[in-house]
Amino acid sequence: MSCEGPDKWALLDRLTTAADSFELSHRTLTVLKALLSFVPSRHIPDGAAGIVFASNARLSERLHGMPESTLRRHLAELVRLGLIGRHDSPNRKRFARNRGGAIALAFGFDLAPLVVQAEMIETAAQQAEAQHERIQALRDRILVLRHALIGQGGADALADDVGRLLRRKPDEAALKSMERILHEALDQAAEDEIETPCVSTLPALDTDQLSASDRQNERHKQDSNKYYFDSEKSDQAMAVQSETAGNNSAQSPEQKKGVTLAEIVTACTEVRSFFPQALRSWDDLVRVGDQIAPMLGIDLPVLNEAKRDMGAESAAITVLCLLEKAATIRSPGAYLRRLTQMARDGAFSLNPMLSALTNRRNCQLTI
Repeated sequence: MSCEGPDKWALLDRLTTAADSFELSHRTLTVLKALLSFVPSRHIPDGAAGIVFASNARLSERLHGMPESTLRRHLAELVRLGLIGRHDSPNRKRFARNRGGAIALAFGFDLAPLVVQAEMIETAAQQAEAQHERIQALRDRILVLRHALIGQGGADALADDVGRLLRRKPDEAALKSMERILHEALDQAAEDEIETPCVSTLPALDTDQLSASDRQNERHKQDSNKYYFDSEKSDQAMAVQSETAGNNSAQSPEQKKGVTLAEIVTACTEVRSFFPQALRSWDDLVRVGDQIAPMLGIDLPVLNEAKRDMGAESAAITVLCLLEKAATIRSPGAYLRRLTQMARDGAFSLNPMLSALTNRRNCQLTI
């Protein structure tokens, strides 16, 4: 008495999903499907009932006229992969003998190996599905990065390379490599953008209505808000860092940072769109900064590094400032990494950021 095995069509479907793992082509799977179609029941039985004894002519007919030479090649491939076996008669003819209305003896292609490997096929199918999801997520991330790169301009060659890669069927390693290259290109562009001086777009003044001393005062006010980067550190900036770094245990957070909560609330207004409640303490500020960071696309390791090198309060203030300029900053995570590096070098200060936001100058955040 035969015992029914797995659902043949469900098993074929899972094998199709895991086709790459078994090095199966579409044509070879089609031949296997034809073999399965000769099994009367939906489930693959064991014993002689699980042997397909159809001739090559009948198989070719069911395969819409596939040449017998091609058919024999795909059958040999299925045998080589261990998905089916051959149960040959002495003269290599395929036939069956019935006894009591059931198949007692059959010679042909044995489907038992397919049943034996059912669990392995399911595992391979699950792995293939997981890999497909990873690859799809990688492709989506690369498309987003490519769009950001095109928006920055000046990287047409790399954007074209990405387009050519995605038109093919790249493996996971190739996609990860391209994602890393795009991140590096965007980070470099963000650093270049930070180091570019902000050009004021204030309306032109009527020089006839202003005295020379007034014009000098206007220039003085404009220059006073510049920030000096690590390539042009000023002695004054270094002195401020040294002074605020000393004796932290005896200072309040406002003394440590050189700014007050009131100044932060005045300068950073966008945060109210997400957190209408007033910031009443430095703990509130840090908590809100932690929630805003992922909204800007800032990864947790980047934020933690900023907290370590800037201090939790300074990192939170910086995140709120980046939120103010989110529409013009293409890579907030890269900005924060750059500012963290500046903090390690002792060339970072909060005051220019908040002053620029308070003055509402029409330029990108150049902290």
